[in-house]
Amino acid sequence: MNLSSIDPSPFFALSLVPYLLFLRWAGRCGRFSETVLWGFRLTLLFVAVTIAAALVALRCCEAELVAIDPLHGGAEAFLTLSNAVLVWGLLQKGKKE
Repeated sequence: MNLSSIDPSPFFALSLVPYLLFLRWAGRCGRFSETVLWGFRLTLLFVAVTIAAALVALRCCEAELVAIDPLHGGAEAFLTLSNAVLVWGLLQKGKKE
């Protein structure tokens, strides 16, 4: 079996299950501020935007997402946003303690 012939899509979809379980736990445990929770939630938005951008790149440009800089940069901007919100929330939580 050649590893390069394995389709990674099912693994990607399965990886969302533990993350969704983590989000549920994080929301219920009361240890995270609302800002931190939004940072974690925005990571899912990044995933959705990246999938949409990859489909646009494939259908409209017949290329991988990494080859279309405006689409790739736009998708990565959502990762930057989620990380910034997460860090901001963690820093705010640290100042309160």
